[in-house]
Amino acid sequence: MKVTKYEHATLVVSVGDDALVIDPGMFLSAVDIGDVSAVVITHEHGDHWTPDHLERILERNPDAVVYGPAGVKAAVSGIDVHVVKHGDTIERGPYTLRFFGEKHNVIHESIPVIDNVGVLVNDELYYAGDSYTVPDVEVGTLAAPIGGPWLKIGEAMDFILAVKPKRAFYTHDMPLSTAGRKMSIPRLQWATEQNGGAFHSLEVGESIDV
Repeated sequence: MKVTKYEHATLVVSVGDDALVIDPGMFLSAVDIGDVSAVVITHEHGDHWTPDHLERILERNPDAVVYGPAGVKAAVSGIDVHVVKHGDTIERGPYTLRFFGEKHNVIHESIPVIDNVGVLVNDELYYAGDSYTVPDVEVGTLAAPIGGPWLKIGEAMDFILAVKPKRAFYTHDMPLSTAGRKMSIPRLQWATEQNGGAFHSLEVGESIDV
């Protein structure tokens, strides 16, 4: 299974010629991804999905199924979203998708807390969306958040320490400058290595085989 990092929060998982797209948000520059069997949207914020990106993916892949929490279904117009929640397991093509968590991390008490689900792909890759939900299973590869209005780097480090992945790479990085990433990457690397994991600093378009 190959995992490719795109801009900000977008990930593309590939098994052979079959692709799974996670969170095609507004910072994504390329959406010409073919042979997509499923799209997972962790929550409704624009940096994790846009109508234009989702429509383009589905135009090229009309049989693809979109999964997301109830808040995503309410936000998406004209496209069928299969609602998933904590504890659900879905089989789609070569992918087993297990979902964890219910809510977005708190940004501020004045901002409503929306629905959010994390997804574990093929019992290997875990991406929690905008949350620190720790799954009650072993995680091989963690897509670890590095920046955002809801994120404090110490909490992100604690999240990695709790998950104990065998390997990790950073995601959700668009709010950070180049200098900000250079400051934060060593913190996430340290947290990954405390339990014997390996940290990978993937740039846009780079992949890891897991």
